[in-house]
Amino acid sequence: MTEIRTAKFRIGALVKHRLFPFRGVIFDVDPVFANTEEWWQSIPAEVRPHKDQPFYHLFAQNDDSEYIAYVSEQNLLPDNSEEPVRHPQVKEIFEDFDGKRYAIRPENTH
Repeated sequence: MTEIRTAKFRIGALVKHRLFPFRGVIFDVDPVFANTEEWWQSIPAEVRPHKDQPFYHLFAQNDDSEYIAYVSEQNLLPDNSEEPVRHPQVKEIFEDFDGKRYAIRPENTH
């Protein structure tokens, strides 16, 4: 049986990718890999993450665009820039941004 670890980052946290130049805000967390095998296999073997760790859904941005990213915990670092994320969907889930994290809109809490 696979041991499920506690996620290091919480929903609303600002993070940046360890290897690639993008950052974002977490809007969902999977306790272990929950994407397709095809997606996982498309990652080059030398940087392919293990599946038995939390994976995060991000409203992400780089210098050129905004998109949704799915990133393993091992590839994320805290983003201490205090800059908001410009992704257009941020306002659908989050409201206030205090420079450190986003607050979830009350209607999106369970």
